[in-house]
Amino acid sequence: MIAVTIALVPVIVFLLYIYFRDKYEKEPVGLLLRGLLAGALATIPIVFVEYGLTAMGSGLTGYFSSAYISFIVAGFTEELFKFLAVMLIFWRRREFNERFDGIVYAVFVSLGFAGVENILYVFSEGGTVGVIRAVTAVPAHLLFGVTMGYYLGLSRFMPESRNYLLFLALGIPILLHGVYDFMILSQHWAGLLLFVPFVVYLWKSGLNKMKMLSARGAGPADEPEGPGPTAGPDPLP
Repeated sequence: MIAVTIALVPVIVFLLYIYFRDKYEKEPVGLLLRGLLAGALATIPIVFVEYGLTAMGSGLTGYFSSAYISFIVAGFTEELFKFLAVMLIFWRRREFNERFDGIVYAVFVSLGFAGVENILYVFSEGGTVGVIRAVTAVPAHLLFGVTMGYYLGLSRFMPESRNYLLFLALGIPILLHGVYDFMILSQHWAGLLLFVPFVVYLWKSGLNKMKMLSARGAGPADEPEGPGPTAGPDPLP
């Protein structure tokens, strides 16, 4: 029980951090809890899909196996289901009236998944693994969620670039997730050597994305509400 609690503490801390970073208009708690629950429940189909994909790639060996598991089994599957959860629950909500809301929604879904995933690791591999993942994998899912939400927030208010930005909202988290996992699974010295700099990059990039959308965010009085907003700045790099 103690290991489970420790494994979930970072999830709670990061949820509160993102919630209070939303400085213009806080999202309804009930709506955010729906996103958190959706991320948690997404573990069910993800487990089955990953099991099937793993079986399909059972003939691969070495770095090919590591890449397949990292980018396809884990990265593609997990980020796809998170993306679908965010789109289904939040995309057409009137509450989605600020760019920073995209980050809030995506992070809540991502951390809902990360929390349940970490608990499963506690029960299957022991408390030590769960605690280690609490300070490695959970922050990684946070940062993947920030990246997804950043592009979702931009796409919501930029219909002229919406399809491209939605593609980035899914594609870049898959890429980052895959690289993160591959560096660990491949056990290649170069990947292990670059792992810490890569994590530092994830943090710097994620914090910068939050800062940019928070600075350029606007309250509902300044942005049109509803599913088809049309105002917004040019995409940020």
